[in-house]
Amino acid sequence: MALKKYKPMTAGTRWKIGNAFAELTTDTPEKSLLEPIKKSGGRNVQGRRSMRYIGGGHKQHYRIIDFKRDKHNIPATVKTIEYDPNRSAFIALLSYADGEKRYILAPQGLQVGATVLSGSEAAPEVGNALVLKNMPLGTVVHNIELQPGRGGAIARSAGTYAQLSNKEEKYAVLKMPSGELRKVLITCAATVGTVSNSDHALQSIGKAGANRWRGIKPRNRGVAMNPVDHPMGGGEGKSSGGHPRSRTGKYAKGLKTRKSHKSSDKLIISRKNGKKL
Repeated sequence: MALKKYKPMTAGTRWKIGNAFAELTTDTPEKSLLEPIKKSGGRNVQGRRSMRYIGGGHKQHYRIIDFKRDKHNIPATVKTIEYDPNRSAFIALLSYADGEKRYILAPQGLQVGATVLSGSEAAPEVGNALVLKNMPLGTVVHNIELQPGRGGAIARSAGTYAQLSNKEEKYAVLKMPSGELRKVLITCAATVGTVSNSDHALQSIGKAGANRWRGIKPRNRGVAMNPVDHPMGGGEGKSSGGHPRSRTGKYAKGLKTRKSHKSSDKLIISRKNGKKL
């Protein structure tokens, strides 16, 4: 991926570092794979605001992504690499041998014209989807299932991946993007490679208005509120507000929020800090 630094022609472009979109091959999505998105503005079914700082934003369509990769042993050709406004990664349009078209998350290095495959006959090559038991140790994967046949749930955002570090009788051991070592059923499927658009985190939007285009409204600081509105509010002048905490009173720094005695505890070998649960 290539980044684009803008000349300081305006205040908004002075600090802007954008995406050059060098990998993209078209700006016209496949119409049959689009669905409308109705924006809620943070309101629930009663019309009352249940989530703050949401509203506005550009009109978008949802791209239907094939996270399951369940069209087995039918080769597909990569037709386009496209932008998706609903995620940080790029997407690839596949055209299968039987004529069906599907979108998948585009792995880094996948080129237009390449052939990808999923299922038992697939080789552990970039873009192919297969079960973990058929992959060699050290393979870098993304779009990893947690339950067989349910579809990928882990490592789907730009530049993320997990590495297959060990295989046991029933489980495969994966090193997660966070550094956590975790067991996943060896019959779960994953896609080989790293998710595209790895420099996404290096972008700078340049101005506050770019967040408004994304449907994000300005976030008010807790220390700037009144005591009735936030635990950190009130005080004379610029008060620190005490220990950082959320609007509901939960500590914001250092408090462990993972539910104790969770069913997946037995599948986690070590956390990102190297400690066992």
